[in-house]
Amino acid sequence: MTLDLPRDLPAALTDRTAAWRLIADLAAFWDAPLQPGDGRTGAELEAAEARLGLRLPAALREAHLLLGNRPDLTSNQDTLLPPEELYVDRDHLVYRVENQSCAYWGVPLAALDQDDPPTFVWPDAADPETAPWTARLSVECLAVVLTEPLFDEDAHADSGDVDPKYLTGWTELPPLHADGVAVRHLWRPDALLMLHEDEWLFARAVDEPTLGALREEIPAHWLNY
Repeated sequence: MTLDLPRDLPAALTDRTAAWRLIADLAAFWDAPLQPGDGRTGAELEAAEARLGLRLPAALREAHLLLGNRPDLTSNQDTLLPPEELYVDRDHLVYRVENQSCAYWGVPLAALDQDDPPTFVWPDAADPETAPWTARLSVECLAVVLTEPLFDEDAHADSGDVDPKYLTGWTELPPLHADGVAVRHLWRPDALLMLHEDEWLFARAVDEPTLGALREEIPAHWLNY
């Protein structure tokens, strides 16, 4: 299918229904469309709420109902916690954990009454400081689905360090994260790039020939998965 992220992403940043629709379009674009059974059940979410003694935000419930059983879209590098593993730490509901436990993402307990609350990040379990991550939980879910498929080593994906000056001819997407988060996404109709700290590049292409052409076009130190 065709996908126009520069056109569709701005609406998804302010409307969570549009965010879920764009997530479904992204899955289909990578030839891995969402199917019945890809989400967790209402009963599983209710069990998590009973265990935690709190009500999950609507956006988190909707995300799990949509794609809670799709780790290829949510958990190649970092893990979107399943309902049975959600927990509370430093007055936040933790919903995502970095793969080496070097970062944690959560929603403030004080914001759980919001349908689509803001998200925060902190670097490790011992650090008491949290920092803004995304303005809305639905935007975080969209950012996850824009990012995690780029780490799928079974897909047409690769990574390497790069000088950003070589990334010409790409459309930079609107930022999804709070100010100070050094993550950029760049797009063209046959591939998606994520640039971290203006140094480390992650790429996914629609097919292997396109990925091979990217490796030739962009002078990066590719890992060649």
